[in-house]
Parts: sequence; C-alpha cells; structure tokens
Amino acid sequence: MILHPASLALLLIALLVSAMGGYAGYYGMRILSRWDPQSGSEGQLELERRTYLISTIMNYILVLELMSLFLFVYTADDLHTLFTGAMCAAGTLAVNSFGYPALLLKIVNFLLAGVWLIVNYVDNRGYDYPLIRVKYELLNLVVPLLILESFLLFAYFAGVKPDVITSCCGSLFSQQSGGFSGDLASLPHLPMQIAFFSGMALTLSSGLVFYLKGRAGYLFSLVSTVTFLLAVASLVSFICLYIYELPSHHCPFCLLQKEYSYIGYFLYATLFSGAVAGIGTGVLMPFRDVGSLARIIPTVQRHLAAVTLLCYTLFTLITVWKMIFSALKLTTAF
Repeated sequence: MILHPASLALLLIALLVSAMGGYAGYYGMRILSRWDPQSGSEGQLELERRTYLISTIMNYILVLELMSLFLFVYTADDLHTLFTGAMCAAGTLAVNSFGYPALLLKIVNFLLAGVWLIVNYVDNRGYDYPLIRVKYELLNLVVPLLILESFLLFAYFAGVKPDVITSCCGSLFSQQSGGFSGDLASLPHLPMQIAFFSGMALTLSSGLVFYLKGRAGYLFSLVSTVTFLLAVASLVSFICLYIYELPSHHCPFCLLQKEYSYIGYFLYATLFSGAVAGIGTGVLMPFRDVGSLARIIPTVQRHLAAVTLLCYTLFTLITVWKMIFSALKLTTAF
C-alpha cells in the first residue's frame, strides 16, 4: 500500500517537510543563540539574511502541511474499498496502530503551522525583527512534531496490508464501543446542543466586541479554541445524525463521501480555519505594544477575528440548516 500514488505523495510531502524543517530548525537554533540586533558584525548580517531564507522555506512547507491533512483524510477514505470491514476512512485508519496517532498529530501540526505562519507574517512586516525569538522558539516546537509525523506516516503506510480485516465506523463510533470514539458518540444530545450553541454564541459575541472595539482579545481567543473542541465533539455526538438521518450513525468520516455531497470537507475547512485564526489572535495579544508592530498587529487581529466569525458562522448555519430540514427528528432537539 505504500506504493499507492496518494500514499507516495503524502510520504514525499512528509519527507520534504521534515528535511526542510530540520534545516530551518538548525539555523533557527543558531539564530536564537547568536541573535544581536544591536550588532553590525558580519555574523549578525549573515543571520539576518538567513532568516529571510528560513521564513520563505517555512512558508512553503507549512502550506504543504496544511494541505496534506485533507489529502491524508481523502486518501484514507479512498482506500477503504480495499479492506474487508471498512466503510470509510475510519476503518482504513484502524488497519494498524499508527493510523489514528498520525491523524491526531497532523491535526495538531495543522493548528501549529497556521499559528506559525501568522506570527511569521506579522514579524516580516516589522522593520526590526520584533518577533524573531518568538517565532524561532515556536519553530523549535513545530519541527520535531513534523519529523515525528513523518515517521508515523511511514509506519502507517508501510504497515497497511490489504488482507487485514478492520473495523467499520459503525462499531468504532457507537455508544457501545469502548475508547474515546465511543465516549464521544455517547455524549447526550441535549447537553451537547446547549454547549455547542452557547460556545458559538459566546465566540461570535466576543469576536464582534474585539472586531469593533479591540477589547477582550484573550477571551475571544480562549472561547474560540474551546468552541472548536466543542464543535468537534458535537459533530460526533449529534450533528452527524442529522446529516445521515440515522439516530445511531456517529461517524465523522462518512461526511467526506459523495453520498453526503462531500459536506464534511466544507465543515472541517471552516472549523479548522476559524480555529487557527482565533488561536492566532490570542498569540499576538502580548505584542500589541511592540513599537514597530503597534499599528500592524491590531489590523491583522481584526482580519483574523473576521475570519473566525465568518467560518464559525458558516459552520453554525450549516448545522442549523441540517437540523431543521433533516428527516430525522431527535426528541431532545431544539
């Protein structure tokens, strides 16, 4: 299975990201240890030139990392027909013990990559490299995770055997199954609906306050992050049920299939984009008073808040639309 075209593409992307990330991480550590903006030495000038190269490299490879999350899920879903028992990506990822850890790490790296790109964008707009240490300290966190992700991907695809009998999503995401997926499926509908819509309302209200008045930035970032987690849990708990029009089908991966108009890709794209923008807003808060960024960061944050508001609003509207017009009517639904 490692020779499947999509698998090869993912592994090549992972190899490129790891190699270039390792290169950037090495010089990132040198910059952290030797950076002195007050110095006019040849070594400092070389580091300043190097930081532009590293920023360019990281911009390209982290954009690839963002795209590879959706390619990985698409590949897992596309391969499910090759395995006995699999109905979607849920079964494909369960073929061996590396599938779900790889997916979870890709999600974490997606969020971290998005935040790094935001910090790097802001730093490049300052004339005196104001966030140079912040972004390279963050880079030292991101790079090891990218390398670990590459090992997990290789281990996963190398261990995929077509003669394996795997579990279907109905058994993995059922109220009777054990583990984390079963716990999510077992979450009660009414409390989750209250938590989800309350989280969205708080995010949108705090986001409007921040967008219009520039206040409560930390609150907005925190609430948007918590709402992201609530939305993921709600997808499994009750949102999927209205889309599938089945009271017992909690799989978050079947949403990606043609039978449901690939609605999952749009839901996940809006949710993850909104989360990255919301987290990025909070990450930039401590630097609003930095001299060269005093006028830049508030503008960037307003744009990020607008992205979160737009994405979360679209996600909520789709959820409400499905709840209202679905043939399934849960007794605990609003």
